[in-house]
Amino acid sequence: MTRVDLPGGFALNVEVAGDGPPLVLLHGFTGSARSWGRFGELFAERFTTVAVDLVGHGQSDAPADLEHYAMERCVEDTVTAVAKLGFERAPWLGYSMGGRTALQVANAEPGAVSALVLIGASAGLDCVEDRLARRSADGALATRIERDGVEAFVDYWENIPLFATQQALPGDVRQRVREGRLGNHTVGLANSLRGMGTGAQEPLHERLAEIAIPVLVLAGELDVKYVEIGEQLAAMLPRARFEAIPGAGHAAQLERPDDTAAAVLRFFDTTTT
Repeated sequence: MTRVDLPGGFALNVEVAGDGPPLVLLHGFTGSARSWGRFGELFAERFTTVAVDLVGHGQSDAPADLEHYAMERCVEDTVTAVAKLGFERAPWLGYSMGGRTALQVANAEPGAVSALVLIGASAGLDCVEDRLARRSADGALATRIERDGVEAFVDYWENIPLFATQQALPGDVRQRVREGRLGNHTVGLANSLRGMGTGAQEPLHERLAEIAIPVLVLAGELDVKYVEIGEQLAAMLPRARFEAIPGAGHAAQLERPDDTAAAVLRFFDTTTT
């Protein structure tokens, strides 16, 4: 556990493991730097993994105000924290919310990212009406977390259709994921939805052509929505390709860690960054 102090008395936690060139890891909503499990262990055999607890998650601070949760501020704080640990340029890998964040980093801070891997991620919502509807829905979820608490929310969250395929995971894996979710903050989760949810962030579709680094876009083949999003995303990025992970749902790195890691390693082995 390494807490990195940032301006305004704010700190992010970063877990560094392994040996070799750096690889930055950004988890999804309700996750943390310790969510990577076997997938993270596989990469720590070859890389120095730099796993960040995004604002409001894990051991990072969970401020009551929304300032630090705006996607632009989250990008700035995360890049600064990684750089303060000596990793000024590296490949970044992000899952779901972490994938959206990593894509925003590649757009706003291109010097920090040498290559990009996105798992179950999007560039945001390019339709104004869709963004407003999603913002309203995320606001309602945030209020639900504040009203009912983290445990009640996790009971709901782990049973939404997006995660249906995770019911087939071994019991010990499901328990580890649940315990990780329960370790988060009520304020942090609620404000994360309000500040950097898909409806709150500015969409990047019109700027994807400016992201010139190599990009691998992954989605579990059973996650039909994100297979379609991933294919579209890869088609809009100049140096990207899409790959579906067989037998996996939304969290391919959790459900098929070996296959997902193998796909990422093939990408790194054949990519000039």
